[in-house]
Amino acid sequence: MRPLRPILLVAAALTWGTTPYASQQQGTQPGEPSRPPEGLVLTTAETLEFTTDEVTWPSVDVSPDGRTLAFDVLGDLYTLPVEGGTATRIIGGLSFESQPRFSPDGKTLAFLSDRSGVENLWIADADGNNPRAVSKDGLTRDRPQIMVSPSWTPDGQYIVVSKSRPPDPGTFWLFMYHRDGGNGVRVGAAPPPQRGPDAEGPPPAPPANRLGAVVTPDGRYIYYAQRTGTFTYNARFPLWQIHRHDRETGEAAQVTNAQGSAMRPVISPDGKWLVYGTRYKTDTGLRARNLETGAERWLVLPVTRDDQESRASRDTLPGYAFMPDGQSLVVPIGGKLHRVDVATGATRVIPMTVPVKAEIAPRVYTPVRMDDGATVRARLIRWPSLSPDGRQAVFSAMNRLYIADVPNGTPRLVTDTGAASASSREGEFMPSWSPDGRSIVYATWTTRGGHIKRVAATGGAPETLTRFEGYYLDPAFTPDGSKVVYLSGAVSDQLYSILLDTPPADDP
Repeated sequence: MRPLRPILLVAAALTWGTTPYASQQQGTQPGEPSRPPEGLVLTTAETLEFTTDEVTWPSVDVSPDGRTLAFDVLGDLYTLPVEGGTATRIIGGLSFESQPRFSPDGKTLAFLSDRSGVENLWIADADGNNPRAVSKDGLTRDRPQIMVSPSWTPDGQYIVVSKSRPPDPGTFWLFMYHRDGGNGVRVGAAPPPQRGPDAEGPPPAPPANRLGAVVTPDGRYIYYAQRTGTFTYNARFPLWQIHRHDRETGEAAQVTNAQGSAMRPVISPDGKWLVYGTRYKTDTGLRARNLETGAERWLVLPVTRDDQESRASRDTLPGYAFMPDGQSLVVPIGGKLHRVDVATGATRVIPMTVPVKAEIAPRVYTPVRMDDGATVRARLIRWPSLSPDGRQAVFSAMNRLYIADVPNGTPRLVTDTGAASASSREGEFMPSWSPDGRSIVYATWTTRGGHIKRVAATGGAPETLTRFEGYYLDPAFTPDGSKVVYLSGAVSDQLYSILLDTPPADDP
C-alpha cells in the first residue's frame, strides 16, 4: 500500500480489491481526471495538488533514445524531457507505483505496483497506457510481499527483480520473470530451509540478501549488491558488496571489497564500467570501476544518502542510470536530478517542475465507546501498606496515593494537589505509615526530579521534607516517629534524565 513517504509531507491511503488481483489501472493523461482502478474498494475522497521542483528518493531511468526520463514521485510515475521542463504524470491514483525502467526498445515501462493488494511487477506502454501485471502473487498470512528494483535483460524478454516474501526470512532474492507473465524463476541458489524449534545441531548461517540487480549488455552476467541477513543493531561496515552471477555457468563471485560497502550497481552501455554507491565517512558517493583492469576512481561525492543501516526496503539507493552514449549518468542528488559527466565528475542540475496530484482515500474512522464514568478499575496496585492498627491500607495507583478501609472500603485520594493538570502533577509512590498512624510519608517524581513528602492520614495538602530535588526511594519512619530514613541519588544518575525537557543545571 502507499506508505508514508519522506517527501513533501503528504500522506495517502488506499485499500485493495475484494478479489486477489484487482483490475488493471488506467494511465492518467494530461488534463484527464484521475480515477481509481476498477476493483479498489475505496475511491478518491480528495486530491492534493501542488507544484514542486524537488523530490525525495526518486528512482530515475533514461529512455534508450536518450530523450526522456522516467521517475517516481509520491507513488506515481512521471516522465520528463532529458534537458528538463515540466514533468507529466503518466500513471497515478490511490495505489503506489515506483521504480520505472524502460525496456531496451523504449516501448515499455516495467514498474512496481501494489494495486492488486500486494506489491507485484507490472509493465505498461511507455506513455503509461495499457498497464498489465507480470507477477500475480497474492496476499500472505504473516507478512506482505515486497519487490525492489526491476531490471530488463538486453533482449527485452525478461525482467529481473528482488523479491521478499514468506517463507524467505525477510531477505530479498533475485527472480526473473518473462514479460508476458508466469511464476518466475529464482536466480541463484535458494535460501537455506527454515529450522523448526526442535531441530538439532547448529543453526544455519543467516541467508544472503540480494538487491539492485542489473544485467550486462551482452546478457551473460547479473550484477547485484549482497549482504548477510537483513538488519542488525550496531552494524559494522562493510555491509554490502557487489557480486556477479554468471547466467551460463550459474556461478557467483564477489566483485568489490569496499570498506564503505558497495551497492546499487549500474553497468555502462558498452559493458566496460561498473558504477556503484559506497559510503565515505558520513557521505554516500558513486565510484566507477573499470571491469577489465579493476581500477577504480571516485565519480561523484556526495549523492543521496544511502539506506544500508536499515532494511533497505526500497533498495539501498534510489535508481540512477547511464545515458545511452555512456558519457554521463542521471543521478538524484539533493532532491534534484543531476547530469553527471563520467570523465570529469562534473554535475549540472536538470531543471524540472513537477505538478503533483496526490489522491487521498476517505478517512477510515471507527467510533469506539469509552467508559467515562466516575470510577476506573485500577489493574496495578503498587506498594500497598497497612496502617499500624490494621484498619486502613494506603497504596499507589495510576501515580496517585489512595487510602481505603480494610477490607471493603472505597478508595479515596490522600493528597490534595489543587488544580494541577494531569500532565504536570507529580507521581506519588512508596507510601509508609508513621508509628502512630496519623501521617504518611512517600516519594514523588516529576520530569525534574522528586522529593520526600508527608501528608496527614486523613488527607490534605502534603508537606515537603527534603530541601532539594533528587531521586528518592523507600522512605520510612524510625520506630519513635521522630525521623524519616530513605535512599537517595542524583537525578542525573538516572537514565530517565535523558528525556528531561530542561537539562540539569550542571550539564554543559
